[in-house]
Amino acid sequence: MLKNSKKFMPTYILIAANIIIYAYTSILSGNIFKTSDNVIFAYGQDNFAVLNGEVWRLFTATFIHANIVHIFGNMFFLLIFGLRAEDMFDVKEYFLIYFLSGLAGGFLTLLFLPDSLSVGASGAIFGVLGATVIYIRRAIGQSIISALMYAFFLLAINIGPEVNVAAHLGGLIVGLLIGYLLAATRKTKATYTYRYNYSSST
Repeated sequence: MLKNSKKFMPTYILIAANIIIYAYTSILSGNIFKTSDNVIFAYGQDNFAVLNGEVWRLFTATFIHANIVHIFGNMFFLLIFGLRAEDMFDVKEYFLIYFLSGLAGGFLTLLFLPDSLSVGASGAIFGVLGATVIYIRRAIGQSIISALMYAFFLLAINIGPEVNVAAHLGGLIVGLLIGYLLAATRKTKATYTYRYNYSSST
């Protein structure tokens, strides 16, 4: 598992993909610092368009970023949490967590913020975070309460103006669920046999 993940380095693949796409959208926008409204409307999660059949936007929106600060912040946290996740999940599991979490964030946005237009990989990254922290606690047989508190604390401190909390929450919940299930299915119960040596003196 670890060897497979480290060989392909999915974190660097995703970071490279996001940067390449940001470079492309910068060319289309004519501005490296800010993505134009036209590009965001063309590829972002426009919920009105999604509800009218353009469901592919739930995927493309996770690779579009509003500006250079947005992508820098997301890629920084993806690097931190992603490299840690590579120690626990193989490549297929890693990508499953990432993309399902991103889609979950999109679906929750669609449900609770139907009039919004959103972009960014935050939902997917929160999924990686959630899967990692809960996997560690569950795999070693310790309480998951501290992992949940930590995950939701990070969610809370990221609340702010123009932040899509629904996407963060949707991604986090799915990541927590997948991480918990993977840890539960892999956990092996060790059986110990104790032997006692008795000695007597005469």
